[in-house]
Amino acid sequence: MKKLKVPYLPTLDVLDLSSVGYLMEAKAHRESIDVINWEEYPYKPIAVFDIARTDEKLYIRYFVRGNSLKAVYEHDGLPVYTDSCVEFFMKQVDDRNYYNFEFNCIGTCDASYRRSRDVKKMLTAEEFASIGRYSSLEHIPFEEKTGLYSWELIVAIPFRVMGLDPKHLPEKIMGNFYKCADDTAFPHFVSWNPIDMPEPNFHCPEFFGELYL
Repeated sequence: MKKLKVPYLPTLDVLDLSSVGYLMEAKAHRESIDVINWEEYPYKPIAVFDIARTDEKLYIRYFVRGNSLKAVYEHDGLPVYTDSCVEFFMKQVDDRNYYNFEFNCIGTCDASYRRSRDVKKMLTAEEFASIGRYSSLEHIPFEEKTGLYSWELIVAIPFRVMGLDPKHLPEKIMGNFYKCADDTAFPHFVSWNPIDMPEPNFHCPEFFGELYL
C-alpha cells in the first residue's frame, strides 16, 4: 500500500487557481499515476499529480501527456470517464462508503458519494459549483483528436464536499488517483496505488492508499 503526506500550503487559498501551478510544482508533494493493473490495456500516458492542502480545501494539480485528447462532456454530472480523464477517489478510514471525483481534460466534473459502483448519491449543483477547477484547455467540448497532447488540470475540492469537517480533519484518509479514457483510440486504466481485480474497476476502496493530512 502506498502512502503520501499532503503538505499544508495556506497561500493556495489566496491565489487564483490559474496561478497556483508554480507554487504547487515547487512545494506540493508529487506522485506518478503509473501502475498498469490489466495487461490487456498496456497503454500508459505520462500522468503525474501534485497535492497539497489548506485549512478548507484539498488541491490537486494533474499533468498529462498522451496520444489523444477528448472532451465530449461540458456539463457536470455526466460520464467524463469516457473522455480524457483524471480521477481522485477517497474515503474516511472507518467509512465503508467513498467519494469519487472525476474530471475530463476541460474540467467537467462527475462526483458522487458511493456505496458501490452502482449505488450512489450524486453531488448537488451547489457542491459541484464549490469545486474549483482550472484547465490549461478552454472549457469547450470537442471530439477526439489524435496526436501528442499535453494538458494540466488544477482542482480545489472543499473538505466539506468530501464529508470532512475542516476544523477537525482526521490524521489520514484513504484514497487513490487514476488516469483513464475509456472511449478513445487508446483506452487505458492506470492507477497510483495498485489494484488487484480481474478486470478494470476503480471502484474498489480496499485498494486505496493512505493520505496523511
